[in-house]
Amino acid sequence: QVQLVESGGGLAEPGGSLRLSCAASGSDFTIKSMGWYRQTPGKQRELVATITSDGSTTYEDSVKGRFTISRDSADNTVYLQMNSLKPEDTAVYYCTAIATPLYDSSGYFYTGPSIDYWGQGTQVTVSS
Repeated sequence: QVQLVESGGGLAEPGGSLRLSCAASGSDFTIKSMGWYRQTPGKQRELVATITSDGSTTYEDSVKGRFTISRDSADNTVYLQMNSLKPEDTAVYYCTAIATPLYDSSGYFYTGPSIDYWGQGTQVTVSS
C-alpha cells in the first residue's frame, strides 16, 4: 500500500508562486510515475503534470512554461513549482502515483497491474 501526503497549498496573489510537495510512503513498492491533477467544483479532475521514473514530463497546455514538476526518487517525493499563478489555477490539487507493490495482501509476490494511488488533495487559491 502506498500513502501520498500533499503539502504546500494555500493562497497566492495573481502572478505569485506556490510549491506543492507530495511524499509517497509505504513499504515494498516501485513507483512508475507520479503527477498532479486538479479539480474545481462542477468540473472533472484534470491532469496538470506528470513525471515518470526516468524523468520524462508532461504538462497540461495551460500550465506549460509556468509550472515545473520534479521528483526526488531517493525519498519518493514529487514537487510542483507553480509560478505566474492565475485565478483560473484555483483548484484542489491532487497528487497521484502509479505504483506496483512487491507483495499482495496475502504476502505473495504481486503479479497484477500497476495501481493508481491518490492523495487527499490540497487547496490552491489564487486571488488578490
